[in-house]
Amino acid sequence: MRAVAYQSPQPISSDSALVDVDLPVPVATGQDLLVDVRAVSVNPVDTKIRKSVAPAEGEWKVLGWDAAGVVVATGPEVTAFKPGDAVYYAGAIHRPGTNAEYHLVDERIVGRKPKSLDFKAAAALPLTAITAWEMLFDRLDVAKPVPGAARAIVIIGGAGGVGSIAIQLARALTDLTVIATASRPETQAWVRELGAHHVIDHRSPIAPQVAELGLGAPSYVFSTTNTDDHMADSIDLLAPQGRFGLIDDPKELNALPLKRKSLSLHWELMFTRSLFETADMARQHELLTRVAELVDAGQIRTTLAEDYGTISADTLKRAHALIESGKAKGKIVLGGF
Repeated sequence: MRAVAYQSPQPISSDSALVDVDLPVPVATGQDLLVDVRAVSVNPVDTKIRKSVAPAEGEWKVLGWDAAGVVVATGPEVTAFKPGDAVYYAGAIHRPGTNAEYHLVDERIVGRKPKSLDFKAAAALPLTAITAWEMLFDRLDVAKPVPGAARAIVIIGGAGGVGSIAIQLARALTDLTVIATASRPETQAWVRELGAHHVIDHRSPIAPQVAELGLGAPSYVFSTTNTDDHMADSIDLLAPQGRFGLIDDPKELNALPLKRKSLSLHWELMFTRSLFETADMARQHELLTRVAELVDAGQIRTTLAEDYGTISADTLKRAHALIESGKAKGKIVLGGF
């Protein structure tokens, strides 16, 4: 089968950073589905792994943690899917990725593709939707009010892939006032389209801008990027006993300043459930099913922003380069080989 892979970490400008290869078609066992991959999207985790993780000597590492496609075979323990089912999912970080014609994935982290979306539009959603859902409802527990605080959430990096779906989920499923950060006219317009009540510029201090809105101190901050730059501001703006969540990888994280306000710290990695095969691993199947229902009901939309054409080393290198530039909004998708 055709795939895109690498054998050693390289800058994206290198000819060998990603290459077109031919690999054996994998075989479904256990609870695995074998999926004919119709579309993928690209996430910051793809670029992080490509730059830092080397496969075993002589092996190829296939990236990609978002896909939409059609089930072509199932392992003997599969109960929820059958060949012919259209699915979407975000895969597992410790297994080969989705940038291949065929891909194995555990059924417990797979959802049925939204009926109203084509494969590319569907492939934009899984990883970011799982990340945003788990942060909002499992980590920050936004259904549980913070005593005396404004029912508001600040989403730092609102125009990125995770921010773009987090805004929509917060609007569709909660009573929160959504304050999103974005710094350029096009990204500010994007987050407004997605439903942010207020937009502030993260190139300037965030806390004074939030205070000027006159809402009171927010209950929650969801930091999707550049936490190093915004953590002090986040602590300043949060209400006492508020909750701070992040998904990026700050160089340092000093939690001591959270103590005075009794702020809680929440870290989200959507791969945790699949990596450790947690007892609630199937929650990702359930939430992807719910997201598909919300899409088909018109309550949320795909975050597809850039279509880079077919899946190849060249097009994936373009996608990685855009993500590394820090100027991407929404999701970049590719479809077919």
